[in-house]
Amino acid sequence: MTLPTSTQNQSLIIGLKQRREKLAKLINYPVILWSGSPARRNFSANKLPFRASSHFLYFAGIPLTNAVIRLQGGKLELFLDNPPPEATLWHGTTPTREEIGAIIGANQVYPLAELSGKTAGAATIAVQDLATYQQQSQLLNRPISLSHQTTSIDLELAQALVKLRSHHDDLALAELRQAAAVSVAAHKAGMQATKNATTEAEIRGAMEGVIIAHNMTCAYNSIVTVQGEVLHNESYHHQLHPGDLLLADVGAETPNGWAADITRTWAVSGKFSPSQKAIYEIILQAHDDCIAKVKPGVEYQDLHLLAAEIIAAGLADLGILEGNPQDLVAMDAHALFFPHGVGHLLGLDVHDMEDLGDVAGYTAGRSRSDRFGLGYLRLNRPLESGMLVTIEPGFYQVPAILNDPNFRAKYQNVINWERLAEFKDVRGIRIEDDVLVTDSGAEVLTASLPTKIEELVVMSNE
Repeated sequence: MTLPTSTQNQSLIIGLKQRREKLAKLINYPVILWSGSPARRNFSANKLPFRASSHFLYFAGIPLTNAVIRLQGGKLELFLDNPPPEATLWHGTTPTREEIGAIIGANQVYPLAELSGKTAGAATIAVQDLATYQQQSQLLNRPISLSHQTTSIDLELAQALVKLRSHHDDLALAELRQAAAVSVAAHKAGMQATKNATTEAEIRGAMEGVIIAHNMTCAYNSIVTVQGEVLHNESYHHQLHPGDLLLADVGAETPNGWAADITRTWAVSGKFSPSQKAIYEIILQAHDDCIAKVKPGVEYQDLHLLAAEIIAAGLADLGILEGNPQDLVAMDAHALFFPHGVGHLLGLDVHDMEDLGDVAGYTAGRSRSDRFGLGYLRLNRPLESGMLVTIEPGFYQVPAILNDPNFRAKYQNVINWERLAEFKDVRGIRIEDDVLVTDSGAEVLTASLPTKIEELVVMSNE
C-alpha cells in the first residue's frame, strides 16, 4: 500500500468527504462496501495479486485488504483488524486501523467483529471474490444480486454509484491523467523496442516495464499481438515478421486503482503495405471524426453508428463492400469487420462499473439491441461533462465471422470476397484513445501518443 504525502492526504480527505456527502444526498440509508480479500495460491502467505473493489476504493481512496466501510449521512466508519504482532516479521511495521482511518478521514474505526451489529437496513454491491461474497450474504442475511433483485435498495445504490462515478471529480482526474501519461510512455517504449524485437513478448516486456517502473500495474491483461483479429489475445509467443502489423492494447493503473486504456497498431518493419495503409486510414478517420463529435448531449450510440458508417463507406470505396454506406450499416454489414462497440466508460475500472451490468452503461429504459452490429455496444447514454470514454474503432478479419455459413449467405450480395483476399495482410487494426467530455467539447487525455502513420513509422524506427 502506497500512502499519500501530507499534502496529498489533505486533498484525499477533502475529496473523499465530498464524495460521501454527494452519496448522502442520493441515499438516506446505510451503505456497506467491502474491499475484498486476496486469493491464495498453494499456501496462505503466497497470495495472488490483489485488487480492492472499485466501489470501496471510490470512497476509501486507498487499497485495503479485508476492510469494510459503512457510509451514512456523509460519514464513514472503517472496519478493519490490526495485523497480528508476528506480521511485522514478514511485512515490517504497517499502519494501525486508527492511522489508516486518519489517512482516509474516517469518522470512526472499529475491528471487523463489530460490523455485525451495524448491518440493519444496509445496501451493498456484491464483491467478486467468493469468500467475501459469502461474508456479505451472511452478515446482511440475504442474497446479493442485481440480476435477481430481492431488495430494491441495492439497485438504488447501484444507480446512485453510476450517477456519482460517471462524472469524474478533480481527485479522480488527477489520477486518470497520471495513468494516461504512463500508458503513453509505455506505448512509445513498445514502438521503439519493435525495431530489435523478435517476439511479441519482448515488446510486451518493454511496455509493461515502463508501467512497473512508475509503481503502477496493468489495468487489464495486455494485448500485444500480430494476431490482431483475436480481440482479446493474451498470448505473446508469436515471432515477428517484416510484413506483420502489431496491435498493442496496453494501459496503466495507478496504485489507487484509476485506469487508462490505449490501443495503437503499427508495422513491425516500420513500413505499412499499401493494403495496410488503406485500411488504417479508414479506421483513423472513424477515430478522428468520432472524437471531433464528442460533447455533452451527444448520444454515444450515434458515435458508434458514425464509426460504422465511415468504415462501411471506406470499405465500399476499396471495393470490399458493395452498396450505399447507410444501407450497409442498416443491415450490419460493417459488423463483419467491426463487431464490437466503439468504446466504453473508463475510470476506476478499464470497463468502468461493468460489474453493475447495463445499469452503468445504459440509460434507464434502454436495453441491448439484438442486432449483430449493436449487440456489443457497452455504452448507450447521452454524454455528459465529466465522463471519460474510450473511442476505439477497428477492423478485423475474424475467421469465425467471415467463414460462418449464415453470414456468408446473408451478406453474399454485398461483399466482394476476391477483393477482400487482396487485404489478407490486414488481420486486425484498432486505434483507441481516452476522451474526457468537457463543458464545451472534449479533451483527449492520451493525445500525445501519435496516431498518424508517418509519426508511427518515425517512432518505431527510432
